[in-house]
Amino acid sequence: MEARVKIIVKGLVQGVGYRYFCSRMAQEFNINGYAKNLTDGSVEIEAVGRKSMMNEFISALKRGPMNSNVKSITIDDLPYEDKFTGFRIY
Repeated sequence: MEARVKIIVKGLVQGVGYRYFCSRMAQEFNINGYAKNLTDGSVEIEAVGRKSMMNEFISALKRGPMNSNVKSITIDDLPYEDKFTGFRIY
């Protein structure tokens, strides 16, 4: 079963390699989509992949890379649409 989600991650997630961490985790769990910094200091991620892999991906995002400090993560389910090839960083 496939899933598509939009995730907002708040905390110390800019300037600490968080988006690159997202990209590595996306490759590991076969997730397509993107990660980008938002002006309020948070990171937005849109991700598409198998539901079982998505859960693993989200668990990794909650931890983040070593220098990050994830305070909160908001996940919104979106209608499934396979519109990404690979995982991009903006």
